[in-house]
Amino acid sequence: MKVGICGLGTVGGGTFNVLQRNAVEIARRAGRGIEVAQIAARHLNPACNLGDTPVTEDVFAVVNNPEIDIIVELIGGYGVAREVVLQAIANGKHVVTANKALIAVHGNEIFAAASAKGVMVAFEASVAGGIPIIKAVREGLAANQINWLAGIINGTGNFILTEMRDKGRTFDDVLAEAQALGYAEADPTFDVEGIDAAHKLTILASIAFGIPLQFDKAYTEGISKLTTADVAYAEAFGYRIKHLGVARRTSEGVELRVHPTLIPADRLIANVHGVMNAVMVHGDAVGSTLYYGAGAGAEPTASSVVADIIDVVRTLTTDPNNRVPHLAFQANALSDLPVLPVGQVETAYYLRIQAKDRPGVLAKVATILSERGINIESILQKEAEEQDGLVPIILMTHRVREQKMNDAIAALEALDDIAGPLMRIRVEQLN
Repeated sequence: MKVGICGLGTVGGGTFNVLQRNAVEIARRAGRGIEVAQIAARHLNPACNLGDTPVTEDVFAVVNNPEIDIIVELIGGYGVAREVVLQAIANGKHVVTANKALIAVHGNEIFAAASAKGVMVAFEASVAGGIPIIKAVREGLAANQINWLAGIINGTGNFILTEMRDKGRTFDDVLAEAQALGYAEADPTFDVEGIDAAHKLTILASIAFGIPLQFDKAYTEGISKLTTADVAYAEAFGYRIKHLGVARRTSEGVELRVHPTLIPADRLIANVHGVMNAVMVHGDAVGSTLYYGAGAGAEPTASSVVADIIDVVRTLTTDPNNRVPHLAFQANALSDLPVLPVGQVETAYYLRIQAKDRPGVLAKVATILSERGINIESILQKEAEEQDGLVPIILMTHRVREQKMNDAIAALEALDDIAGPLMRIRVEQLN
């Protein structure tokens, strides 16, 4: 089988190296040899010894090469990558990609085109790097009705929060180090504002619940407003803050949200540190399962890319109608279960309020919450801070619908005794 690799960056280079180094083992697993016949790259990767493998700067020369059976798209982004994938499908070639943004935004179009041509599009590496989470949910848990899943699926954000917790560092300080280490891009927006995680969560939710990909309906909230004080207060209540992607099936629809989240410190997923990823999945038959590993990097991600290539090779002789569906459920059996707006989500909350040091402020806060049916689970009131004389009040609430909490926060922020916007972090027990 002949493979064309489009893109020779970190993941492309890792994929080439794994295919070369493990060629014999891969052939034993796939049932035939797999050869990299051509590469499209604007720049050579010094980590790769390409030997006599042909290289071109014209990506469509690879896509249109009649000798190539499988196109491996590792370019990234929405533009050229989409053209490459759709042209490969039109040419009757199978596609393997690690491009979560492409699948989350254009996956419905791509899978429809692939089904019409009888070819496969494999995308294990698009979520959580080297963790085979897509295969686990789509195939390993196929007997289950998936109730919910929750994941730390962006290593950059997890690294930042780990450093803030372990060393008391500020967000800006750790972000600068993450950029210096290559964990974060020069423009870190996709990572720290939750967009990257929302791409991945969109894919996982579609596979878990059998719904079309709907990235535009995912709620995203970043970690840039978190302070070391929030991290410390969470610890005082017995929680850790993680930037979590949550997808949950309810009677009204599907929750699809990425945001900072307090998780009980004794949960395994709360103890996933640094740049590592982890995903919890709860099925009605199996209960809770946890998948942990490297979420990025050359060879961890290449592990998933090459596994997809092997899967494609193994199933080439299979009737296309009998292959594992792209989104786990048969294309004509996808559900119209709606994605809920975040106002309809129900969860518990952590609130940090900066109040003026006056009598009766706490009573006003409690009254506003009580009038909206919001019950306080626990409360922590600190001494007035020296620099501004404000008193931090930290509350943990019981579960309540988000719209009620929005109304309460608006009323609290309107009080003369409350300074500045509140900090609100959602709480998930994951039990």
